[in-house]
Amino acid sequence: MSAQFPVARPRRLRRTPALRRMVAETRLAPADLVLPMFVKEGIAGPQPVASMPGVVQHTRDSLRKAAHEAAEAGVGALILFGIPAVKDGTGSGADDPAGIVQLALRDLASDLGDAIVVMTDLCLDEYTDHGHCGILTAGGEIDNDATLERYASIAVAQAAAGAQVVGPSGMMDGQVGVIREALDKGGYTDVSILGYSVKYASAYYGPFRDAAECAPQFGDRSTHQQDPANADESLREVFLDLDEGADMVMVKPAGAYLDIVRRVRDAVDVPVAAYQVSGEYAMIEAAAEKGWIDRDRTIMESLVAIRRAGADMILTYWATEVAKKLR
Repeated sequence: MSAQFPVARPRRLRRTPALRRMVAETRLAPADLVLPMFVKEGIAGPQPVASMPGVVQHTRDSLRKAAHEAAEAGVGALILFGIPAVKDGTGSGADDPAGIVQLALRDLASDLGDAIVVMTDLCLDEYTDHGHCGILTAGGEIDNDATLERYASIAVAQAAAGAQVVGPSGMMDGQVGVIREALDKGGYTDVSILGYSVKYASAYYGPFRDAAECAPQFGDRSTHQQDPANADESLREVFLDLDEGADMVMVKPAGAYLDIVRRVRDAVDVPVAAYQVSGEYAMIEAAAEKGWIDRDRTIMESLVAIRRAGADMILTYWATEVAKKLR
């Protein structure tokens, strides 16, 4: 049993910044951060995303510059989202060797080598004209198994272009197993899979859909993304992905689901990622712009909370900015 007041005075260890740093239970490092980046085909210069101040749709050239900046700051990884000039019903640009993400991957592999991990989002919503994550039936529903065939092809195309990690985000049943098999058959056994294993049908994704130009043209994604009311289901999804060969798992969003991050961290022995999504980013930026909160302190507090909940890595649009401050 520990001592009691007045002998015990916990405030002794909070008196100075140096003391607080020394006894901090949770630490955040640049390598813990993953920077989501958007690259768009056919634009002359970076295009600001109105609902995400400070975030842009990159050209290939501006992406290369921003990727160098992130690597120099010590950011652990990048994850690429592509926006093609032309979209169609099958998302054909997603696995086109000359598609925007494949071209950007080759640029970054040439520029950066092993200086930073390069990941890719593996989905169809940015590439389809209907904005959904898969192939549609005649009745307008997602055909899970037909979609898996497309995911397998996309995984191989991304790996061939230089992706070190692929992140299937569509929440299709069986997606990790099909992708693992396709990568192995293609000779890409060293390419890792970050399973978007716990992805909720969240209202926090709105600004992302502006950035990636992928808002559904009808309906929503509640038939394949998880119900925010459910928690036990998240562990079932995680274990299914691990059984199929996922090397890492993710919880998305992060801030409103810290309880899920902790449950997943306690349940598995692989790296756990959490995605601080666009709505979380936009809310902090908007409140800070109004002068209602201290921007820098709120950003750091939000990230430390995600780490404290158990995330090994955090996908955040502030990755480069925060990495510079941490260094």
